[in-house]
Amino acid sequence: MARSKRPLEDAKTRCWGGMEGALMRDYHDFEWGTPLHDDRKIFEFLILEGMQAGLSWKLVLDKRENFRRAFRGFDPVKVAAFTARDIRRLLGDAGIIRNRLKILGAINNAKRFLEMQKEFGTFDRYIWGFVGGKPMRTGLRSFAGMPARTPLSDLISKDLKARGFKFVGSTVVYSHMQATGMVNDHLVTCYRYKEIAR
Repeated sequence: MARSKRPLEDAKTRCWGGMEGALMRDYHDFEWGTPLHDDRKIFEFLILEGMQAGLSWKLVLDKRENFRRAFRGFDPVKVAAFTARDIRRLLGDAGIIRNRLKILGAINNAKRFLEMQKEFGTFDRYIWGFVGGKPMRTGLRSFAGMPARTPLSDLISKDLKARGFKFVGSTVVYSHMQATGMVNDHLVTCYRYKEIAR
């Protein structure tokens, strides 16, 4: 997502938008919690959420375009074919998070992702099957009530791990569910909550 030129202040009530800069505000307004059914974008979030583990989402978002370049547009076919040379390239790239285990995990996950596409037709069909194809609504009134994980994210995490995925702990999975709109965790006071709930 390109950096926004919109003013940070407007009359809309948001969960957090504007408090952490234009990128976070735009991510909130246009992506977070919006139901996503495009496999390539879902794969992008799998990589980014895995990279975020133990770090802040803002840090990952600030490096997103660098990740896009480094991971060949988040094309799972290209990432699955990465070689030792690519790993060295990524480890030397100061624009991304240079964690060897996370980089290896992303390459592994690309291979597993392609296997899932072959089995289910699309990864979207697999992952959205856990919520019956419809976003869940939590009706949160404050972030104090937002879970870091749920029994459903535990279940999805367990299944992904059994299929060979890495960096898909329950907390990462729940973040992924939020990011891709499987769960609408916008606060009920946020203008996006009603838009998505429609």
